[in-house]
Amino acid sequence: MFNFDLHTPTRILFGKGAIENLRAQIPADARVLVTYGGGSVKKTGVLDQVLDALKGLDVLEFGGIEPNPSYETLMNAVKIAREQKVTFLLAVGGGSVLDGTKFIAAAAHYDINVDPWEILETYGSKVTSAIPMGSVLTLPATGSESNKGAVVSRKTTGDKRAFMSPHVQPVFAILDPVYTYTLPPRQVANGVVDAFVHTVEQYVTYPVDGKIQDRFAEGILLTLIEDGPKALKEPENYAVRANIMWAATQALNGLIGAGVPQDWATHMLGHELTAMHGLDHAQTLAIVLPSLWNEKTRH
Repeated sequence: MFNFDLHTPTRILFGKGAIENLRAQIPADARVLVTYGGGSVKKTGVLDQVLDALKGLDVLEFGGIEPNPSYETLMNAVKIAREQKVTFLLAVGGGSVLDGTKFIAAAAHYDINVDPWEILETYGSKVTSAIPMGSVLTLPATGSESNKGAVVSRKTTGDKRAFMSPHVQPVFAILDPVYTYTLPPRQVANGVVDAFVHTVEQYVTYPVDGKIQDRFAEGILLTLIEDGPKALKEPENYAVRANIMWAATQALNGLIGAGVPQDWATHMLGHELTAMHGLDHAQTLAIVLPSLWNEKTRH
């Protein structure tokens, strides 16, 4: 096993009704910018629950963050965060909203004379501070709710790049499996595939006798294999939804990748397909992974 330095400070509030604990996680004097995507959180009532929990705080909203969040859209939120002197960000949605909010958090504190795209070009190495953030997760998939990474696209150049910084690690994450009941089947399947490939990118490499990491990874894979199809057939099965939600978080919170070799070739190739052709992220992973493994077995 390799040496490693693991720090996973995100507080997880998991289970039915966990939104009741939201208000206590945010400073009383905070000016909060709530970020979300295309409107599903409005239709399902999740956003109303969040806003109700935040009553008494100074709250602003920014919606419209796309799947595969774009730099162009996010910079509008950065402008609001700077002008309105936002002191806390709350992402309500899935991995795209979380990733986009991480960029907003870092860019708002970035040198105003430097294009914040530099954050992506330098993989986050020049980020020295960020607006604190938390999340209310509605789509288990990316694990972004409890890690320090994010991926952002730029429409004008066709780029899709990642960055990492401990400054954008969420302070907390609300995980209520009930919020996943209304997800379309396509998003459920995408989430399972994404979590599955996250796991194998840290597991199917080469052995270094990391028994705990390997067996933990195997448990995640088995859970996704067993409960993934059940989630499509029984969308309101709480136990199934809970296990998938927790599996997706554990797949990329740093634990199974600590002290073991990692790959990520599938993700890097998949990012290019998304940037060039607009495919769902998980769709690209499902395309690339079998082909890449077949190619590797020939050599």
